Amino acid sequence: MSTLYATEVGFVIPTMGEELSARRRARKVIDLPGTRLAGRLYVLAQSHAGNTQPLQIMVNGRGLEPVRPEGVRYRWYEVHAPVDALRVGPNLFEFWSDADAMDAWALGIEYGHEPSASHISTDRGATWKRDRIGHLHVGAGEYLVRVRLEEGDDPPPPALVLGQPTDPGALELGRILPPQATEPGDTLTRVRSLATWTSTAWHYRNEKTAVHYAPWDPLTILAWGGAGTGHDNRTPIVMCVHYAITFVAACAAVGIAARPAAFQPDDVNSTNGHFAAEVWVAESQRWILVDPQLDAIFFEGGRPMSFEEVREAGSDLPRHVQWGPGYGFQTRSTTMRQWVRQVFLSGECFRHRAVWPRSDFVSHPERTPPWHGPTAYSELDFVWEAADVDRGFGMFRYFVGPDWFSAPPNAVSRGGE
Repeated sequence: MSTLYATEVGFVIPTMGEELSARRRARKVIDLPGTRLAGRLYVLAQSHAGNTQPLQIMVNGRGLEPVRPEGVRYRWYEVHAPVDALRVGPNLFEFWSDADAMDAWALGIEYGHEPSASHISTDRGATWKRDRIGHLHVGAGEYLVRVRLEEGDDPPPPALVLGQPTDPGALELGRILPPQATEPGDTLTRVRSLATWTSTAWHYRNEKTAVHYAPWDPLTILAWGGAGTGHDNRTPIVMCVHYAITFVAACAAVGIAARPAAFQPDDVNSTNGHFAAEVWVAESQRWILVDPQLDAIFFEGGRPMSFEEVREAGSDLPRHVQWGPGYGFQTRSTTMRQWVRQVFLSGECFRHRAVWPRSDFVSHPERTPPWHGPTAYSELDFVWEAADVDRGFGMFRYFVGPDWFSAPPNAVSRGGE
């Protein structure tokens, strides 16, 4: 039993984080109930390349164990908060580095909060402000700092919000889908057609080869990905998550229930995570795993496999996978072929699964992450498996049993709102 306390939902733009130094200090206020138990403090932070300075943390005036840098990517750091350091009501967490310049540590920020529980000081803590935080001083926001107390229970997850064929965006998307997907037929044949169509629509680009993240808008993803040009006429990031988003929206456009799903190795900070989709096959009344980036579906004895079956297969996956034509399109690079062999087919990326609960991307773009991928998973609304709360994923708040994941879409979903 435990409960997470957070004041943001993890919508991070990594290029707009909060840089720290000896002069530049950040603080976050989190209200906690009365407790006689210690807490786990989670901080999404990034160390600069070559930095050896620790991240200094203080709660209610008491210093905690400094955080040593581990790599240069935004990642979750877990810090023990002893019971006698916490108090009932507002708890003040403060962060800084002993570096002279802003070249040591940065905190992740979710912008758009007014008023905010996060503040910045540029004079070693003498004065504080909250209306313009972040190293560019562009607006109010919340630092990604969360606390989990070992008491109580997290809330139940939200209902799935599935895209509908009558949504305006779905109607527009439906006009450009392949005929084999839009005409009557069995679900699996139509799903395979959509996976191939999505996989061959553009070439994969992540933050190592591109600059600006494409939004979760299927028609925009197709346009930016195909042209290789996006916001500010820069090369767009169009990666695994964008294939999943486009594919799920395409399924909705033809009346097939599908949901985006994130997959991760045992380490929440691993860069070997992946994003794909689960599709409800009405004929067999079950969810199956579909990878629309690699145009891959897994089979056992002629029957498409669920995520649970894929995970159980582990390194035996090569004998189960059936590639569509998009596989050759996506694996022209040596790097992608190596990733498929070492991470995908080894089963490493399929050890943990989380469902993103909304598929109404076009109707509600404000409810989609502004930049998912270049950080560790940070979005609070992912729905994880119950055991994951104590397996290193405690910085999230929704954990459910297997019945939730296997339930028919009409049992745990509602229409867009």
